[in-house]
Amino acid sequence: MIKQALAIVLLFFSFGLNAQSSQTLSDSEEQQIKQVVETFFEGFHKQDSTIIKSTVADNVVLQTTGRNAEGKTQFRNEEFSQFLKSIVSIPDSIKFQEKLTSFSIQVDRTMANAWVGYEFWLNDKFSHCGINSFQMVNFDGEWKIIYLIDTRGKEGCLD
Repeated sequence: MIKQALAIVLLFFSFGLNAQSSQTLSDSEEQQIKQVVETFFEGFHKQDSTIIKSTVADNVVLQTTGRNAEGKTQFRNEEFSQFLKSIVSIPDSIKFQEKLTSFSIQVDRTMANAWVGYEFWLNDKFSHCGINSFQMVNFDGEWKIIYLIDTRGKEGCLD
């Protein structure tokens, strides 16, 4: 009876150790995922397509959604190559910044989601806010963005 009780206690203890080491690994993975997002925006702000490309997988999908002036939902796809051209061609006279305001990261094995709040500023004036939802896959130890969709709006932003 004592041996069985001891075996059960040891079993639960070993599960606790596994949970702790998984949490440490998860924290490390979350940091890696956050770093990919931050590197993406570093390239975005520097207008450097090479930095941006380093964060994405082949055939990355870009989409956006929001409401038009009449309140109707809008949804569109954007070609990655067009996105890069538009970023690198922004004139020096235009100052833009996407301020990241929050991160919520979820990971399961080789898949992750980073839900990232933002405010977009154009020439030091608030333009809009929303959420960037990054879907990522871990390709043999390297997290890459496979899908990015964002929302855009002006309400409830600077609260």
